[in-house]
Amino acid sequence: MAWTRRYEEAEPQRINRWLAQNGVCSRREAEDMIARGLVSIDGAQVDDAGRKIETGQTLTLSDSAEDRLQSGLSIVLNKPVGVVSAQPEPGQIPAVRLLTRATLVGESATIPGRDTRLAPLGRLDQDSHGLLLLSDDGVLAKAVIGPESQLDKEYLVRVRGPITDEKLARLRHGLSLDGRQLKPARVTPAGEQRLRFVLSEGRNRQIRRMCELVDLGVADLYRIRIGPLRLGDLREGRWRALTPEERGALLRWQQAGPSGRRVVDGNSNRGGGRP
Repeated sequence: MAWTRRYEEAEPQRINRWLAQNGVCSRREAEDMIARGLVSIDGAQVDDAGRKIETGQTLTLSDSAEDRLQSGLSIVLNKPVGVVSAQPEPGQIPAVRLLTRATLVGESATIPGRDTRLAPLGRLDQDSHGLLLLSDDGVLAKAVIGPESQLDKEYLVRVRGPITDEKLARLRHGLSLDGRQLKPARVTPAGEQRLRFVLSEGRNRQIRRMCELVDLGVADLYRIRIGPLRLGDLREGRWRALTPEERGALLRWQQAGPSGRRVVDGNSNRGGGRP
């Protein structure tokens, strides 16, 4: 069924901007669909990429437009320790090797094969586990790991060594890696010898190196969230397809301010997993 929505805002707005704000697609994707004649307002095809939609009008994307938006393959995986995100060295197991029909939770229109090229959107090192997003969707990749991305990532980290107020203050603000100041991080206690990290950047092995700088060792590192997308209770080693709603939420996260952001659990409560 074609995507249809009535415009209820008080002021007219460019179609590409409105679709992007609603997480339907990027502005560039909207302009491409208009150029292909796949967008209509109140039943009339839109030909002008700069066209604005007005209050009370109904915008419709054709079935072909829907097919184009959903043609990319994006995967949510609970990566185990010992598996690399991408580009394995001899003897290493790449994450895409885990994407089989036997490990699928729910349904997927495509089962990746050995020749399927899926890039990790925010890598996890071999010794870490948890939420890994793999995709061939360039628009989604830009939203998640592009230079202007504002998606934060959340981790539960078990550490060795005493946790003090001074160490927490340094972890939150004041550390540098490779000669560059790190962005402020949210670091809070999360139980005995556990810390919750929320980062807005992804430097190489950042959390492990941050902990080393304050004399803490990392015993376990588990990623549970990327922007609005939570791992939920998807079991370790299992995967599922990213839903259109989750893709939209990830794209909207880039557009919305902090007050407009909402973390979603999606469909990941189907597999059973770690606490």
